[in-house]
Amino acid sequence: MLNARWFCKAHMRNLAFGFTLTAMLGCATMVIAENCTIANDMDAATRTALTTAGQRYFELLAKGDSNSLRQAAIPSLAADFSGVETTVKDNQSALAGSKATARPPFLLEADGTAPIARAEFYCGVFGRNGQTADSAAFYLNNLPPGKYGVVILDVTSAKSPHTVSWILQQAGGEWKVGGLYVKASQIAGHDGDWFLNRAREFHTKGQAHNAWFYYLEARSLISPLPFMSTAITDKLYDESQKAQPTDLPADGKTVDLAAGAATYKLTELFPELVGTDLDLIVKYQAADASNTNAAYTSNVAVMKALLGKYPELRDAFAAIVARAVDASGRDYGTMLAMKDIK
Repeated sequence: MLNARWFCKAHMRNLAFGFTLTAMLGCATMVIAENCTIANDMDAATRTALTTAGQRYFELLAKGDSNSLRQAAIPSLAADFSGVETTVKDNQSALAGSKATARPPFLLEADGTAPIARAEFYCGVFGRNGQTADSAAFYLNNLPPGKYGVVILDVTSAKSPHTVSWILQQAGGEWKVGGLYVKASQIAGHDGDWFLNRAREFHTKGQAHNAWFYYLEARSLISPLPFMSTAITDKLYDESQKAQPTDLPADGKTVDLAAGAATYKLTELFPELVGTDLDLIVKYQAADASNTNAAYTSNVAVMKALLGKYPELRDAFAAIVARAVDASGRDYGTMLAMKDIK
């Protein structure tokens, strides 16, 4: 086993002919500028302060008290608090009266005098093959120097279980709110393990597209933060990559979809929770999304063509949401239940 601080050096030795100066400099930056301490290695006072702050802020969240949360936020977040206010409002009914249990916190320390373009924190003990049961990694862009805490709470709610994650920044003797992430841990009563098992079933049936989308949903449900990875999410990522179809838009590349005499350039395809259902979102390039009549017609044509090309999607999603997006960024969306797409 290796302490995460030295994992990069050991990993470099295993790269053989893949070793590059860029990679070496990347590791040097990680070791010098970023450090992570797991709960077991923290002093008791810091560990208690982080957990207590996370619980206190959760109580404000559950009450829908945006004003108190703003007062407890770092200046840059308090100045633009609309995103947090929306998150508080959207989740108030689900979290009201709920109980929260904190996971072991993480302490992230970013050195230097300027923001780090891509800060990478490797926490805990890593093995020769990467992460272990108690390790984690965090990847944060444009992170100012400072001390940060990551506090993740598992929430028991009358409606459905959630995770609430706080990014805290030390300011003086206080841990201030730097970020808030709230995620449902289930969709229609199904958790990440259920979606993973379904993804494997779809893969066995040869339904590669359904398998891929369900792998994505499984990863999303299992990980409380989009910039955090663990041994479980790393293993799931490796498994899902083997099932990724090559005919879907990815990494900025569009895919052509023929619909009668027209051809549409698809830019994104991904699963998303809409209400209590898992729907498929498809975005495509449009000349003018402000022409709603034309956009509606195109949206319906795209949905029909998509199911014509991938009929398996009917087995995996309740509805399709097609969004026409023009060059200015305007979009127009249409949602149809699968039974209504004929």
